[in-house]
Amino acid sequence: MAKPLIGITTYVEPASWGHWTLEAALVPYDYVRAVERAGGRAVLVPPDAEGIDEVLDALDGLVFSGGNDMAPESYGAKADPTTSGTNPARDRGELALLTAALERDLPVLAICRGFEVLNVARGGDLVQHLPDVVGHEEHRAVAGEFSEHAVRVDPSSRIGEVRGAVKSHHHQGLGRLGDGLREVAWAEDGVVEGVEDPTKPFLVGVLWHPEAGEDQRLFEQLVEAARK
Repeated sequence: MAKPLIGITTYVEPASWGHWTLEAALVPYDYVRAVERAGGRAVLVPPDAEGIDEVLDALDGLVFSGGNDMAPESYGAKADPTTSGTNPARDRGELALLTAALERDLPVLAICRGFEVLNVARGGDLVQHLPDVVGHEEHRAVAGEFSEHAVRVDPSSRIGEVRGAVKSHHHQGLGRLGDGLREVAWAEDGVVEGVEDPTKPFLVGVLWHPEAGEDQRLFEQLVEAARK
């Protein structure tokens, strides 16, 4: 029996290997490993606003990966000085891909930046620097290292079995909640850490990084939905 094909959106960043330093479409291998451990076959999907139907025709599900901040223009805001590393071409490609995937009811797991892309695609906006709101840096204590913090999950949600501490690395969060999304997980400081659309077969977004942790259930749920 063929494994479900799960697309993973890629970063577009300068990268170095061997004798080369070039712009590359890349993703941390933890995403690939998590999809394949859950029984899926991973396919990397670089951001591109063209050819989306051909891409989606080939896929059974999608993971929207993490990465740098979205350009504030994508949600009608002016840039805060703390917003950095924006890539408007990636924003356009991922917003177009996600919008088309949702029209098809394709199963989607949106992670960290992907969680923010999901909210913006549904008409929501973002808080550009959470420490200004919550008064601490516990969601990203050290740049380049995951922080750990507890989350409280609505037990009636699709992700109701998730428990305990999660791995986190973000300085932004949700502002206005996107249309049709339901809050389902929160950090101890009240920051929304998970959303879902209960009208879709599987549409879940989390602000933490499940690919970096040991709890594979979100990926297992995605692959199971893709299999159906």
